[in-house]
Amino acid sequence: MLATTLDPRRALSRTRNSLPADWRATYTQRLILSDTLAVIWAVAGTQLLWFGLGQEPLATRTTEPVAVSYFVVSVIVALLWTLILHMSGSRDHRVIGAEFTEYRRVINASLALFGGLALIAYLFQIDLARGYFLTALPLGLIALLATRWSWRQWLNLQRRTGAFSFRVVLVGSQASVVHLAAELAREPSAGYHVVGALIPDSDPPKIIPGTHIRVWSDLDEIHSAMDEVGADTVAITGNADISPERLRQLSWSLEPARRHLVVAPSLTDIAGPRIHTRPVAGLPLIHVETPRFDGSKVVRKRIFDVLGSGALVLALSPLLLGIALLVKLSSPGPVFYRQERIGLNGVPFGMLKFRSMRPGADAELAALLAAQGTSDKPLFKVKNDPRITPIGRILRKYSLDELPQLLNVVLGDMSLVGPRPQIAGEVALYDSSAERRLLLKPGMSGLWQVSGRSSLSWEDAIRLDLYYVENWSITGDVIILWRTARAVVAPGEDAH
Repeated sequence: MLATTLDPRRALSRTRNSLPADWRATYTQRLILSDTLAVIWAVAGTQLLWFGLGQEPLATRTTEPVAVSYFVVSVIVALLWTLILHMSGSRDHRVIGAEFTEYRRVINASLALFGGLALIAYLFQIDLARGYFLTALPLGLIALLATRWSWRQWLNLQRRTGAFSFRVVLVGSQASVVHLAAELAREPSAGYHVVGALIPDSDPPKIIPGTHIRVWSDLDEIHSAMDEVGADTVAITGNADISPERLRQLSWSLEPARRHLVVAPSLTDIAGPRIHTRPVAGLPLIHVETPRFDGSKVVRKRIFDVLGSGALVLALSPLLLGIALLVKLSSPGPVFYRQERIGLNGVPFGMLKFRSMRPGADAELAALLAAQGTSDKPLFKVKNDPRITPIGRILRKYSLDELPQLLNVVLGDMSLVGPRPQIAGEVALYDSSAERRLLLKPGMSGLWQVSGRSSLSWEDAIRLDLYYVENWSITGDVIILWRTARAVVAPGEDAH
């Protein structure tokens, strides 16, 4: 029965007309159009800036004349730029909307093009105007990255509704299916929208409790299930009890380029740089690197912290002085507030802030927490805190009260990016997993702060901090700092 049901030819005839219009082609066409317009804008603008509408000829170091003008060069550059963006895979459906990969491919393709043109100019002794290329490249990159970013924001909005996403049927045990569905739902921007589940050799309900996910129980029903829910992807969870032969036949039965097979191992919160796939004897072995908290990476992070915090202290010194004056004049008490927090390896340190509360506020915390019934919960936050001064409320909304922590970074107690430093009472509530937050220096900003700030639950905050601890990188730090700057400028309703 398996061979009949999963026969590739029957699958092709059955699914060819049953799938919805391919969102990947639609989105790729839009990227091609915007990329082309961005490139034309950059190249045409550079042409007009340097040579106007004239036919300025190329110069060479030889006696041979070159009957080629910069107008022709501009046309060639625009065509090659558009072509190399396509060849680089920057519009591949696997990378659009996915972390920094899409942007990196755009940047690498652009640099490769202009590097190649510079090499050709050197080999053939052509005197290309340096200003022309030094203008076209940054203008083009700015335009390309800006349009890609705009498209990504639009795509993320669409994916929150399930549009422009892979429609996924999960296959595995009920526990693994529910877990994977929940993890994919956390990141709708990744583009995997779960529309069904198949739990082999069981008698599950038609709907998984707590979800809207339809359920089937026979693997032979996989194609009819995909037809019914309009799915284009099958995701096999790590706990799926399926023989290798049956899994291989399933992969053969899916329509090439229209339906896809994804194998999801039982690993969560592991970032791409730690994962390496190596085919061995026909087996796709997945190597997961163990996170390290010493060596050259830590040294590079410290150098990044010192240079970054030092530059920020110098650049923001007028703002720091202005805030200090406001705090001093607006209410009685010191300018700075120093509180003991728990740092690297559980060692306490004094964290600095601009004072945003009235003097003696710490002594009132226990009573306020007891009044709202959260004295036994982590993340000791008081709703509508009466202790905060009017100026302090503004400082907190825009995170300006945190700026003195730049001095903690310079001194080595903190990092620019890391797990949020917490007080001893919160650390006392840690379980063995949460204690791994202490393997890195605490940060002024972090993944959970830019993912929800004050609105996140304790469990989500710990999950995001642990994800950062296990997968941190300098590139990731730069992205988090960029998102922090955006959150400070536009703090939203969950900032307080």
